[in-house]
Amino acid sequence: MKIKNDALGGFLVGHLIAALAIFPWFFSWTGVALFAVGIYVFGVLGINIGYHRLITHRSFSCPLWLEHAFAILGTCSLQFSPAFWAAIHRRHHHFADDEQDPHSPVVSFFWAHFGWLLARPADMRPGPLTERYAKDLLRDTFYAWLGRRKNWMKLAFLSWAAFFVAGLGVAALSGASMPGAIQFGSSLLVWGGALRTVVVWHTTWSVNSVTHIWGYRNYDTPDSSRNNAIVALLAGGEGWHNNHHADPGSARHGHNWWEFDLSWLTVRVLMLLGLATNVVLPSTHRVAMFNAHAKSRQTPV
Repeated sequence: MKIKNDALGGFLVGHLIAALAIFPWFFSWTGVALFAVGIYVFGVLGINIGYHRLITHRSFSCPLWLEHAFAILGTCSLQFSPAFWAAIHRRHHHFADDEQDPHSPVVSFFWAHFGWLLARPADMRPGPLTERYAKDLLRDTFYAWLGRRKNWMKLAFLSWAAFFVAGLGVAALSGASMPGAIQFGSSLLVWGGALRTVVVWHTTWSVNSVTHIWGYRNYDTPDSSRNNAIVALLAGGEGWHNNHHADPGSARHGHNWWEFDLSWLTVRVLMLLGLATNVVLPSTHRVAMFNAHAKSRQTPV
């Protein structure tokens, strides 16, 4: 496998721009607020709910306009097009912690976290992989368009530019000097765009790496998935990964009352608003099956 220079370049540039946040010139409290809100809007709504629980697993239904809105938010996290993201994740479930798993820590922690992004084998190319695992999504012309010519990436960088232009305009209209307006716009780009994107990258990647190594298991799944409370807190409930592997179709990943799942709470709000229907809950049959299997393995003969 060869290193993908474009992926490596994007990885480095994204981190370098995000690192500008350490310099006071790029600081503003508005930027910090946009960073915090963006973690929820683009990370929880875009990736966790849109890309993962809705588009990939179809764990609930919603109006098509809302699904597409979630997809747009997901693209702003720079984690591939919705169809390719879904294809990768579906393959992960198909071959969890086996040789053909796209990002298993069986290879190494760093491979699972981000190495697989930089050196993908031929069968991980977007065309063949999406055709096999996400053909259903390609029937939607909007998803097909997002995957074409990296339009998903263009939308993401357009959102970064929008942060800068909005900050520049607001500051200028408020009477700030041009250098002051540029500084304010730059702070929004760095904090609300780049830093937020990089943080969501690493919380998402931690589900691939950390939650297949460290944590506890509620269910005796045939993979090494774990529940990790720290990742669950940082990634809006995605860290209850053993629960998810036991019942991938469920919209609720936190199965115990104390397993806080922000993404699930958001789905509950959508249900109250009448925007989420056909919501899939943890299967009592699957849960009982895993528990019985685990008990049988522990019982001495």
